[in-house]
Amino acid sequence: MRLKSLLLALICVFGLGGLTGYLLSRTGGGSLEADPGPVAPAVLAAAAVATSPADVSLAPQEERDISVFRNTSPSVAFISNIGLRRDFYSLNIFEIPQGTGSGFVWDDEGHIVTNFHVIQDGVRFKVALGDEEFDAERVGIAPRKDLAVLKISAPRSALEPIPIGSSADLMVGQRVLAIGNPFGLDQSLTTGIVSALGRELDSPGGIPIRGVIQTDAAINPGNSGGPLLDSAGRLIGVNTAIFSPSGASAGIGFAVPVDTVRKLVPQLIEHGKPVQPGIGVSLVEDRIARRFGVRGIIVRQVTRGSPADRAGIVGAQQSRRGVVLGDVIVAIDGQPVEKLEDLVLAFEDIGVGGVARLTLERSRRQRAVEVTLVALD
Repeated sequence: MRLKSLLLALICVFGLGGLTGYLLSRTGGGSLEADPGPVAPAVLAAAAVATSPADVSLAPQEERDISVFRNTSPSVAFISNIGLRRDFYSLNIFEIPQGTGSGFVWDDEGHIVTNFHVIQDGVRFKVALGDEEFDAERVGIAPRKDLAVLKISAPRSALEPIPIGSSADLMVGQRVLAIGNPFGLDQSLTTGIVSALGRELDSPGGIPIRGVIQTDAAINPGNSGGPLLDSAGRLIGVNTAIFSPSGASAGIGFAVPVDTVRKLVPQLIEHGKPVQPGIGVSLVEDRIARRFGVRGIIVRQVTRGSPADRAGIVGAQQSRRGVVLGDVIVAIDGQPVEKLEDLVLAFEDIGVGGVARLTLERSRRQRAVEVTLVALD
């Protein structure tokens, strides 16, 4: 009875938890090996709340990056290029995977923008958005700008176009994000800055791409065709190439500027190819012009009724003494042109319906004419 009375008194003083601690302290601790029992659900919930991501302190820039990735990644596609190969022994033709790359949703009609080199030589294409995969058809290509458009039949709920930004007002040092599928690892995010502007990059079409964006965001094989975004999640370029002796990212990546993309993609959707502006002339190849010692672009022939014809431009003529040169284009809008690619790029910048001010030279005399550009067949 005295022991029971003592225990009751201790419980009153310490409480049950305090009594347990008291007894443990009196026995040196650890001598009681009873199972403490399951932890109360309320305790577990409190612990989970205390360590939830919402309570993790994030820098404002981290929060923006996370938001951009969450909002944009559903719009980034994984593209598989499937080609044909003939078996050496049986001569049978088999379909084989010949590469993968990235792309992104352009509109809610199922158009997917990517690089031309991602789908080059392919006969069939597959586009994966999240966990869904779709067969894709080729809509249009622009090898000179390394751009291509595919189309998939997907429900509109699966199509989330990326907001279009601008590349004209980009600044070196501006933060950028790249989302793609490097080495086949889909939905990968890398970040960096615009490290240079106005770069020139060779294209599969043979004419350089001008105004290219250089970035130090890690871009690797498989990133090609994926979007380059600003910190607000707007498209500012299409990742297209890297500079690397090893073939992996060395911190120098390149993207086709979005202003070029915005101009070309509607043409590829409507016509299947870029609309080439011109004035209705045929031109002499650069190597032949150099044989004549001419620095400029020799007009070979003028199409009757064309803008060039109406402007009084004259082509080369054949005489008994040989070829007599007509007009030579030496400048466009005051900028010297020496190669055919200079003229092509200048006309692309002006666009169909724009007016080009040509400086012509004939018999060592120069004159200027204004010509409205038209779409060439």
